[in-house]
Amino acid sequence: MAGTSRAMTMNWNLRMTTEPDAKLIEQGRKLFAGDWQFIWASPSIETLPPMQGMEVAFAGRSNVGKSSLINALTGRNALARTSHTPGRTQELIFFEGPQDLGFRLVDMPGYGYASAPKAKVASWTQLIHKFLQGRASLARVYVLIDARHGLKEVDLDVLKTLDKSAVSYQVVLTKADQVKPAELEERSAATSAALAKHPAAFPELLVTSSRTGAGMPELRAAMIRLLEERRR
Repeated sequence: MAGTSRAMTMNWNLRMTTEPDAKLIEQGRKLFAGDWQFIWASPSIETLPPMQGMEVAFAGRSNVGKSSLINALTGRNALARTSHTPGRTQELIFFEGPQDLGFRLVDMPGYGYASAPKAKVASWTQLIHKFLQGRASLARVYVLIDARHGLKEVDLDVLKTLDKSAVSYQVVLTKADQVKPAELEERSAATSAALAKHPAAFPELLVTSSRTGAGMPELRAAMIRLLEERRR
């Protein structure tokens, strides 16, 4: 049954996205198999690292799986620190890939509910919105949505912030392996319909599972395509 569920998840993922060619898939595999390292942690806008190259950020509600996704992308279990406690990541965490590319991943604090004082949650929520609005090197934001729950009001607030900025963004459903195939298809369709109301949103939905690896080749390929576009 589990195998059937994973297969259907993958099939749905391929239907929901423009299937990348084999060359992009292979380039993505090689890029994320390279040397990725933690380079910086910023608790405030004033402490951000100097802008250079291209940055891709991962935003989402607390405990949506941002750190797990980064680990799955890079094939490392502990590059990004994960926790079952919402609100563990409280800074903007920067990871850098092979030096010649100047490509960074940014693990952002979760917004919404967190096991932390309200003042601290409000502070890092403000940090998230400021970062999304004013970072010239930020090429794309991947907004992660838990496939078990779908879009929430707090997600829509972040989408509104991104609509007002010049940064392109794309929604990624996470934890797809924890949802029954029929429910996943229904939630994916509902999310796509909601995104149609946001013209700044990338029109294609990515469906992923950090545990099974579903959707990772497509997400890596999307970043390769973005790198190529940035170089032109």
